[in-house]
Amino acid sequence: MKIPHQHRTLYISHGGGPLPLLGDTGHTEMVNHLQRIASELPKPSAILLISAHWEEKRPTITGNANPGLIYDYYGFPEEAYSISYPAPGEPHLAKNVFKLLESKGLQPVLDDSRGFDHGMFIPLKIMYPDADIPCIQLSLVNTLDPAMHIRMGEALAGIQHEGLLIIGSGFSFHNMKAFFAPGNTHNNEMNEAFESWLIETCSAKDIDETVRKELLINWDQAPHARFCHPREEHLLPLHVCYGLNRCASRDSFQLNILGKRASFYLW
Repeated sequence: MKIPHQHRTLYISHGGGPLPLLGDTGHTEMVNHLQRIASELPKPSAILLISAHWEEKRPTITGNANPGLIYDYYGFPEEAYSISYPAPGEPHLAKNVFKLLESKGLQPVLDDSRGFDHGMFIPLKIMYPDADIPCIQLSLVNTLDPAMHIRMGEALAGIQHEGLLIIGSGFSFHNMKAFFAPGNTHNNEMNEAFESWLIETCSAKDIDETVRKELLINWDQAPHARFCHPREEHLLPLHVCYGLNRCASRDSFQLNILGKRASFYLW
């Protein structure tokens, strides 16, 4: 069934490096979920993506009309470094995002030289393989302050761009050692406890928004939070998505990636 809304916000778990495009079986559910969501959403006129793989001192936006790709992963087969995703940039949208962030005192920066990192081109090649949708990226702020990232989303809440899709691209579980450790029941229990907390926090319709915001700001008090996110850069795109909407997600998606539970959220 097609979803008729004009604007959508989606937080995704984007998997391990280029593995989703290399036929890795640990990413089958992720690929299937991304393809299904893309088929149910109206095709976007443009995409604004907040990637876990870009941190700057100030919120920074790609302004390049024809960005290249940044193969920001290491140790993979040669084909991982010839992946193509020639989506155009969208300088007009980038300037609008800049103005909205600037109007809220967030001191943004336009970067006309940076390309798209794998937090962008890996999931988008799965969702929109024709690479015909104009895209821009927005960085995280390198203090990794959750309240700042909610503020960034709040600043963007009034964006006027017909058919825009906003994607927070991270990973709801991101303990790299745990992904590649032998099967460990305790690790899986900790993963599941945090995921249950996150799904409830983002999806429950009966949570007051003041309370939900405080829960997300203090995410590291959640069960086993620092086991699941020793460093929180893969969670913070979710905070931007929440700030844009300030309500419970319309849908949540639970899946298995690389043997661990992970989740997506759609507003």
